[in-house]
Amino acid sequence: MAKLLNNRWFLFIVISLTWGSSFILVKKSLLGFSPYEIGAIRVAISGLLLSFIGLPAIFKMPRKTLFWVIAAGFFGNFLPMFLFPIAQQKVSSSLAGILDALFPMFVLAFGFLFFGIKSRWSQVLGAVIGFLGAASLIYFSEANTDSSQFWYAMIVVLAGASYGINALLIKEKIPDLSSIKLTAAVFTFWAIPSFVILFFTDLFHNFEWTPERTEAMGYLGFLSIFGTAVAMSLYYKLIQNTSPVFASSVSYVLPIVAIIWGVLDGEKFTFWYLIGAVLIGIGIYLIREKKKEPYLAPPK
Repeated sequence: MAKLLNNRWFLFIVISLTWGSSFILVKKSLLGFSPYEIGAIRVAISGLLLSFIGLPAIFKMPRKTLFWVIAAGFFGNFLPMFLFPIAQQKVSSSLAGILDALFPMFVLAFGFLFFGIKSRWSQVLGAVIGFLGAASLIYFSEANTDSSQFWYAMIVVLAGASYGINALLIKEKIPDLSSIKLTAAVFTFWAIPSFVILFFTDLFHNFEWTPERTEAMGYLGFLSIFGTAVAMSLYYKLIQNTSPVFASSVSYVLPIVAIIWGVLDGEKFTFWYLIGAVLIGIGIYLIREKKKEPYLAPPK
């Protein structure tokens, strides 16, 4: 099992399937909870489950390391947990997964602008081709119908940018912290503001158990444990074992998984979805990491 957890492609596949399924789980959770309740519950549950590891890790961390852990957690484990359910009030689960494929573009752009990280031309080409695949899916999906609103779709794009910053902070600022300690510390810290947010929602004041909320709680519980705490720990390990660019390429597979769940839930599927999926696959192939090629610009 330890060997599998160190295999980049095993981690890649597990994370892709887990996060690709999270969009439909958010959609189902919205049937019984508000976007703010969903985001806060995801972080709070994960924080509670991991606090026995997170609290000791936080108290033992140097202040500088703790600062970067908190910052990375905000961009990767706190803010996006609210942005996605807010967006999915108007954006379908399939389209949310599609738009999340823009994530590697932000990693490449922010990495170059803020960290001096150079990418191979093939990686840039792969990112562009992957983007074109995502764009084709967007153009021939609900993004061109009245049911999808542009500004809600842009919230998903903002979440992708947030994930991009998170990936770079982890690789460049805290590369040596173990993935489980990093995940536990992040969720333990951000569970505190999440409980504060929950206090101001209906969950603690006018909450009533209904059949819809009971079913939604099942989806939200699964999403919180496996789609948040477990998947994020594996994702951090993937970043540390490879690079932010390679790890971010999981988002090229997310639309495929999201579309499959969307179709099973009654959303449409067209031939253009297949074309987009092929382009995304080519993008993944080109963006993959080669072991001996450096990513940092040489010092001047």
